[in-house]
Amino acid sequence: MAAHRSILHVDMDAFYVSVELARRPELRGLPVVVGGTAGRGVVSAASYEARRYGVHSAMSSALARRMCPDAVFLSPDMSKYLEVSRQLHEIFETFTPLVEQISVDEAFMDVTGARSLLGTAPEIARALRDRVYAETGLTCSVGIAPNKFLAKLASEHAKPRATADGVEPGLQVFEVLPGKELAFLHPLPVGALWGVGPATLAKLEALSIRTVGDLAALDIDIICSAVGDAHGRHLHSLAHAADERDVVPERHAKSIGHEETFAADLTTHEELRVQLVRLCDAVARRTRAAGVAAGTLMLKVKFSSFDSVTRSVSPSMPLTTGPSMVAALEPLLASLDCAQGVRLLGVHAQKLSTETGRAPRLFDDGSETVEDIEEQWVPASRAIDSIVHKFGAGVIGPASAMDQRRPGESPFGPNVEESP
Repeated sequence: MAAHRSILHVDMDAFYVSVELARRPELRGLPVVVGGTAGRGVVSAASYEARRYGVHSAMSSALARRMCPDAVFLSPDMSKYLEVSRQLHEIFETFTPLVEQISVDEAFMDVTGARSLLGTAPEIARALRDRVYAETGLTCSVGIAPNKFLAKLASEHAKPRATADGVEPGLQVFEVLPGKELAFLHPLPVGALWGVGPATLAKLEALSIRTVGDLAALDIDIICSAVGDAHGRHLHSLAHAADERDVVPERHAKSIGHEETFAADLTTHEELRVQLVRLCDAVARRTRAAGVAAGTLMLKVKFSSFDSVTRSVSPSMPLTTGPSMVAALEPLLASLDCAQGVRLLGVHAQKLSTETGRAPRLFDDGSETVEDIEEQWVPASRAIDSIVHKFGAGVIGPASAMDQRRPGESPFGPNVEESP
């Protein structure tokens, strides 16, 4: 039995940008930003050349342009990023079946059992990097440690750095050796710990806690009195490098959704219905691809005033088709007064399950229900999936939305969400 675990955290370098540069190599070396180009746009990712100017993800595109006037802005293409993410996952699984994907560009891998066949953990990590680059043209940083928490921090330590003098390539692979966990962890700023946000950081700094080592040296009761019992015990454990979580190969999403921020406010239900059809079609396609169905659908609307409302509906059977999702959500949309203007619309499939099928109806009044629409559209949806798989997205879709952008390709910074 292995004396210690070898956990890898693989983090793709500037993933969205790197995928775009693989398609546009002439832009390499330039400050490139993936994100919205309109006034309401948001930066999804920035190349390290752009980061030299202070540009970072979640920043408004307007501010990014002021900080880096020469930046090249590219619209996000989520369908392509998801395709590459699936390819990466397949590569990871050739090294170990214990792969836990935590986002489109990050994964944990337990290679403890692979060491006898593939070599040491650093050798496996370098072979993985070489394989990823050979097959995708992308680079990644790999952290290695006896647990997931430290592996994540190690990958951060391995990543490239944007400095005033240029872009440093970074270590690429970095291992926290067994027995050296605290020597690596304690000098780090306390903000490096999971769960230390701005509010918690302010409370810890009020106690003169600056580093993880400062926190580890503090009595647990003092920590708990400052940030709360459960949170304090969590941070105390992390400060002592304690993390016994296993790498879990299968992680099912709790929700699948798309949100879109519009360049100009939409004020009529006719305009919003077109967007609802488009979003429901995309969400339904992703649920089918994941082999799940939506037990609950949530509609999110953000008005021009920035006020947001959410409405949910739970049909009597889980849904997998766009038309049935539209039928379920349209009454909710119609109940809202959109005259002031809508800046964002979102559709989220929740309470996901692999169960499908209709609950028996005690009475049938002859009217068409959401459930009827679901049953009618299941065969057609499967045929559409086959066409998209063969010829690519965009060749077929709802007629009312064919001249619209696909969700995930908005130049205005859509938020594509899949929460664990």
